[in-house]
Order: sequence, then C-alpha cells, then structure tokens
Amino acid sequence: MTDLEAALRRAVRGEVGFDVTSRALTTMDASNYRRVPLGVVAPRDADDVATVLEVCRERGVPVVARGGGTSIAGQATGTGVVLDFTRHMNRLVRIDPKARTAVVQPGLVLDRLQDAAAPHGLRFGPDPSTHSRCTLGGMIGNNSCGSHSVAWGTTADSVRELSVLTARGRRLRLGQEWAGAPDGLRGLVDGDLARLRTGFPDLPRRISGYALDALLPENGADVARSFCGSEGTLGVLTEAVVRLVESPRARALAVLGYADEAGAAEAAAGLLPLGPLTVEGMAVDLVPSTEGLPRGGAWLFVETGGDTEAEARVRAEAVVAAADVVDALVVTDPAGQRTLWRIREDASGTATRMPDGSEAWPGWEDCAVPPARLGGYLRDFRRLLTAHGLRGTPYGHFGDGCIHVRIDFDLLTEAGVARFRRFSEELADVVVAHGGSLSGEHGDGQARAELLPRMYGAETVALFERAKAVWDPDDLLNPGMLVRPAPLDTNLRFSVLPREPVDVEFGYPSDGGDFSAAVRRCVGVAKCRTTSVSGAGVMCPSFRATGDEQHSTRGRARLLHEMLAGELVTDGWRSTEVRDALDLCLSCKGCRSDCPVEVDMATYKAEFLHHHYEGRRRPAAHYAMGWLPVWLRWVARTRTAPVLNALASVRPLAAVAKRLGGIAGEREVPRLAEETFSGWWRGRRRVAAGDGDLVVLWPDTFTEHLSPSVGRAAVRVLEAAGLRVALPPTLRGRAVVGDGTSRSALSLLAARRGRVCCGLTYVSTGQLDRARAVLRRTLDLMAPVLETAAPVVVLEPSCAAALRTDLPELLHDDPRAARLAERVLTFAEALERHAPEWTPPAVNRPVTGQTHCHQHAVLGDAADRRLRASAGLTGDLTGGCCGLAGNFGFEDGHYEVSAACAEDQLLPAVREAPDGAVVLADGFSCRTQLEQLAGVRGRHLAEVLAEELERERRR
Repeated sequence: MTDLEAALRRAVRGEVGFDVTSRALTTMDASNYRRVPLGVVAPRDADDVATVLEVCRERGVPVVARGGGTSIAGQATGTGVVLDFTRHMNRLVRIDPKARTAVVQPGLVLDRLQDAAAPHGLRFGPDPSTHSRCTLGGMIGNNSCGSHSVAWGTTADSVRELSVLTARGRRLRLGQEWAGAPDGLRGLVDGDLARLRTGFPDLPRRISGYALDALLPENGADVARSFCGSEGTLGVLTEAVVRLVESPRARALAVLGYADEAGAAEAAAGLLPLGPLTVEGMAVDLVPSTEGLPRGGAWLFVETGGDTEAEARVRAEAVVAAADVVDALVVTDPAGQRTLWRIREDASGTATRMPDGSEAWPGWEDCAVPPARLGGYLRDFRRLLTAHGLRGTPYGHFGDGCIHVRIDFDLLTEAGVARFRRFSEELADVVVAHGGSLSGEHGDGQARAELLPRMYGAETVALFERAKAVWDPDDLLNPGMLVRPAPLDTNLRFSVLPREPVDVEFGYPSDGGDFSAAVRRCVGVAKCRTTSVSGAGVMCPSFRATGDEQHSTRGRARLLHEMLAGELVTDGWRSTEVRDALDLCLSCKGCRSDCPVEVDMATYKAEFLHHHYEGRRRPAAHYAMGWLPVWLRWVARTRTAPVLNALASVRPLAAVAKRLGGIAGEREVPRLAEETFSGWWRGRRRVAAGDGDLVVLWPDTFTEHLSPSVGRAAVRVLEAAGLRVALPPTLRGRAVVGDGTSRSALSLLAARRGRVCCGLTYVSTGQLDRARAVLRRTLDLMAPVLETAAPVVVLEPSCAAALRTDLPELLHDDPRAARLAERVLTFAEALERHAPEWTPPAVNRPVTGQTHCHQHAVLGDAADRRLRASAGLTGDLTGGCCGLAGNFGFEDGHYEVSAACAEDQLLPAVREAPDGAVVLADGFSCRTQLEQLAGVRGRHLAEVLAEELERERRR
C-alpha cells in the first residue's frame, strides 16, 4: 500500500487519501454492505483518472468510481482505490437551451443541474428522491429513474454521449451507431442477436444486468445507452452529454386515497393513459402523521402538468374522476405540493424503521414488474414476508411497477442472515414469475447480482461476463459486481459491530439503550450532504460550510461505526480521527429532526467526548465554557461584573484571557449583566397576582447573567396575559414555589442553597458526570414544582431542548427527569396553552431572522408562528444554524466555520430584510452572532411583545 500511495501522490494532482479517515468514510454506501478500500483519490480531471487507472493497473489494484455514495446495492464500495468525483469533477460544463442538452462532469449533483436548467424552462427528467445529493455519474452508473419516469423515462433515456476511460487507458466517446465501442463488442453482439432479441423482459424499469439489447441494430446500436446501468464495471465516466426536457409551467398534485396498498397498486396502471408526470405510491405505515393527506390506508401521488395552473388542475381533477378512491385531494399551491412530496421523498429513510421502532434494511429495495401485474405481485410479496416471519413497508413508483421496501431482516445473527438468503432466493423467483426485474432502479450491486441467473438464465449471464471481458479484460473495475459477484450474504456491514451493548452514559431510549443500534441508524441516504436547506431545515451546517464528507452527519456516523468495528479505527473512544470529525459538529441537533432516521449526532458527540477525555486533561475551552454557569455565579456573588467588563475592554488583557480559555481570538467577550435576572426579580415591585395559571419561569444561565432583559420582558408579557409567574426554588428541602427564594428560618436550617441548571454546557462539552450531578441537584430543587401542575417556561431554546431531551436521556434511571421534561414549555407554548384567550399587542411589522436550530429540531415552532401571526409579525424566519451554537463558535479554531454557517442563511436574510423589519433571535448565541458579525441587534420575541405593550400603555 505504501508503494501505491507514493506512486499516486507523485502522479496525481488531486487529493490522495490513504489515511484512516479517508478510508473509513468510504467503507459503505447506503446498502447493507461494507468493504474497506486501500485509499481514496479525488481526481481533478480526466488526466488524473487516466493516471490512477495506469498506476492501479500496473499493481493489479481494483478501482471503484463513486459519486454521492447513495447506492443501495453495495456497488459504491470497494477494496482497492475509490475515485471520489464530488470534490473537483463536479462542474456543469455548459448548457445549450436550444439543443436542450447539458454537458456535465460525473460529480455534479443533480439539483445543481436542475437549478441551471430551470431558468430556461428545462429540467433533467429522472429525479431520484436523493436528488439533492446524488450525482450524474452515479445516476448513469445505476441508470437511475425517480418519480417522473412514467413521463420522462430512466437516465439511459436522457443520455446522448458519454466520455469514458477504459481500465487499459483508452478514451472513448460513446454514442449511437457503435460510436466509441471497444474492440470486440460488435462481434459479441452480432454473434448472439437472437438471445439479445428474446432474453430481456419488456418492462419500463428493467435495470438488472447489462443493457446489451441497446446494441441491437433496430435500437440504434447505442453504446452510450448500453453503458448506463453498468455500475462502474465497464469503464470510468469522465463527462456526459445529457438530454433535457421541457418542464411544465404549472403543476398540480392529486393525492388519491385507497383502502390499502394493493388497491392503490391495482389502480396505478389504469391512470397511465391520462399522461401523468408521476404515479407514486405509499402506505400509511410509512407516514409519521396523516395530517394533510386524504382519508385512506394508502395513497397515490399523481402529478399533472400544464401551461397554466388551471390547465394542470383540470388534468388532476380528471385523474381523480377516473380513479375509484376513498378520498382525494388536489393541490396546486407549490408550497403545499412540496410539503406533500417531502413525505414521499423521506420514505427512503423513514422505511428503515418499522412502526414499533425496530430496524429494517434494504436488500430487496426496488424490484419491478409490469405495472398491470403490480397488485398481484404485492400480494405474493406480502405472503412471502409472512411465510418467513418478516415485515416490510412497500412504497415507490407504482406507475412503473417498481416497489421500494425495507425489511426487518435480522442481519446480526447467523440464523437471521441465513433467512435473509432464503427469502432473497425465493423472492427472486416470485419477481421472475411476474415477468419482472430484480432491480428496477438502484442496480444489482452485491445485493442481487448473484441471483441474475434466475432472471436471465445461465447463458445470458455468461454473455454478460463476455461483455465485461471486452471492456475490462483485467477485471480491474469494480470487481464482484454484476458478473462473478460476491455472495449476497457476505461483506455485511453489521458483521463487524460488537454483539454486546457498549457501556454508555445516555439511555438511547429509541435504540433499546444500545449505542451500536444508535450508530446503525445512519443508512447512508445522505440527506445531510445537501448544499442548501429548504424552509426551516437545519442539517447539516458544518457540511455546507466545508463540503467535506467527514463533517457531514453521515461521515461522522461512518467513523463511529468504524470505531465500534475496531478494524480501521483501532483505538476506540480515544480515536483522534473520530474526535477530529466531531470537532466541527455544532451540536445543532438538526439531524435529530431533518435526518429521515433521526440520527442524533449531538448526543453521540457528547457521549464520545465523555469517554475520549475520561481521566485526561481536556481542552481549555471545556473548562472555560463548559463550566460557564459556575464562573458566572461566582461573578454574581462577588458583584465583579463591572470590573470584568472593564478588563475585557482592554484588548491585550482580553487577548491573554481568550488564549488561556481556548477562545477564538476573533471573538469579542460578551458583556456581563451588572444586575442578574434573579436579582431584578427579588427587588422588583410585586404586581397584584392575577387569577390565571401559575407558571414557573426558568432562569437559564444566559438569561440570568447575560440577557436579563429577556427575562424581564417575559415576566411583563406573561403577567399581562394574566398568568402568575414564579421562579424555581433555590433551596433543596422545604422550599416554596413562588418567588425564587425561601426566607424562613426553618427552611434555611433544613435545606441547602442552589440554582437550577439544565446542564447544557456540560453536555455539549461531554462532561457527562458533571452534567448528571448538576441535573440531579436541579431535580432536587424542582421537587416542589413537580408536585404542582405548573408548567416550566424556558426562554432559551437550547436550554429548553436540553431539558426536553438530554435530561431524560442522561438520567434515564430517575423518573423525575421525564416528569420535568414533560413540563417544559417554550414562551409561545405557555401563552397558547395557559392564556388562550389573551390577545398579544399588534406589532404589525415584518420579521426576519432564524428559527433557533434546537427549536426546530426538538421543540417545534408552530406555537411561535401562531403567536407572531396574532401579533401582526409577518414573514418567515430562515432555517439553518447561526453558527455560534453555544460554545462552538467561541472555541479557538472554529471561527471561520462559525462565520460560514451564519453566511449560509442568517446573515443574508437579515441583509435582504425589508425596512423596519424586526430581527428575531430567541437564542443568546444567535443574538451574539448577529451583533458580532453584522452589527445587528436581534431580540427575543418576548422583548418585542413587551416593548409593544409598553407603547400601548403610554398611548
């Protein structure tokens, strides 16, 4: 390997990675399979590709071309050198609107092509659900399809010419009439014309095997089309000329409800004569909530197009009229359509969990049968599942007869793997009996190639082997795929994981307390690799800032998987590779909500840091900012805030303090409040208590010591709404709920003083022992509150999220933790639930800003949106993360990424806001980032409402 690496580094201009991290990131795709490569190369151009092939050919090292790594059959993994085209060979070379063509490099993400084509009224026809991260090279390699294939076909239907390098270094330009055919290919076809004319099923989604029938003279002898779907086994694509189609100016979406999936499947083929753009199907067991969907147990998503909205609607209503449905819904609003389509697109991740939370896996992800036979096939498929004691949740492209399904295979035990093999063999026979294809979209890879003789027969498979030998006589390119395949039950990625649960701190309630199961959640669909967010989405800000796989949620999960496996990452929790990958995780928790399988990297990071630094000295920032509540309480007790503020304004002194504390030199130290929120509370003139509900206002560290104005504003608004406000007790023992303190002599003798804390700063720095102690003390203090019905109102979203999730997951053995978590409400939720008749003041101004990432991921912002609307605050907040993210943006070495995250969504939104817009930022981090990077003052919603109440009072 040393000689190979050295030779590649000398000859290749792109990056060469033979380190542990580079290899670990590419051991898996989105399949059940894992293969460890020798190294990874990111070529800069076709010359680099040719050089890699030459160096590897001389040494007999296999080469695997990889795009977005979202393949579901294992074909994007390999044991030799992996070519990563996403870093450099990712350009749209040119687009020709008149000819309706585009020239693309293999690493171009599909959505980037769609963005460029849209202004010309054009688009690329195929659109897999992974369109925001899959690449054109991967789509050509797999002959991908997507939801619009009933209208625009597969990727092979959209390819004009392909520039390809063979394993022996020949540069070919593939096209029709034998253009670019390697020597011997035409003779192979001419010698077996009868087999090619009769041996291939006639159905729209026949992806399995090599498309040798495209080389028939009556099919134009199309070498480019024949190359599509070859899974990188014939040559390496370096450029493609693809066809674009006209995009309808308007669209409508008809959602048709049926009693069950069989009814939906049988209806699908009958809708095709109406010329729909899509006929997609899914059943109720894949839908987290049926809100917004018509009644039924299964649905067809039928999209229609037209020059106008009215024309598209008429066609959609014609579909509804022709369909025998339980219920139906027609949507023409683009935002409403996107919401509904998101339900369908997330199914590829949602399907990896059964309704009861148990795991389900690909392997029989996308079989296809003639559309008219889909209903019968589904019934046989269900019977086979039952016979083997398995469960699955089918969905997919019903109009093309293509079904996606994840099945709850047990791939962890020998007996389970044996059943996986038996089921696979029997299902292959069922598919063939219905005239179908083992793969209808994602290719054969290792998952199905072994079973191709059942579909094609031994002689046609032998013809495939001869074709492979014509293109790649040395079997250098992606060996083990399509021909002479590895058995389908080998190289399973689960086989390397520990069989006994790993000793961990968090409870992982959704994974049975098993950290390995939590890490297995990541199936590789790579939604975290999207380069832009839609709506209020957050995941994954660090990937969008760096573009580096190791800084994506998937990349980090891969490294954790390899850490547990112990083969590549050999030093377990002490791994520097895992530590470095997690270092740029902002703990924004965006993946907890935006990842279809709810990977929670913030929790995994805290877990890892706890073990990594156990018994060792931590980075200075962990002490400076992890223990922030302690330091700030000492400042309040000693009344030294004015002195510290003055010292922080002296730049040389501030620079020394920041260096000692591990704080980025570019950062300004926030000013400390000279009067804490609790101090103001104790000294304020009490208002007459109302007769409304009692609410306990949580004095979080940031509100208490850094932004007491937020707390004061919240009290003003809550009391204006008729609520009785109290602070948590500060004495353990016989404390009183009502004023945040207890003054009786008996109480002072019987109790110990303390302050509640959510433990956020300790959790985010992985100091879980300390976090647990702080949280137990908090539960002791909150005991009197838990005996009442009072909700706990938390103003800082990150603290509310910590109490909702980290508290019960870290103290999973203490029932009080779950009780407190259930009491936590946001400011808007408290007003909506406990003062429903109250009308907020009419601010009547536009808003800008960003929904706090923890609010989006854990708490939800529906109540906030309703409160803003009621107050006349118009407009939407952006998604993404501000980039400061508590301690993250203050830590030395994080400033550039922190600023890049802010530039992703937040800062552009503020710059583009209309005059007079209110800049909303409920989180202290968000407000600090706005002030330090943009010189803009953001305000908590409570402050905005309180100011308007004061104006009304003065009028």
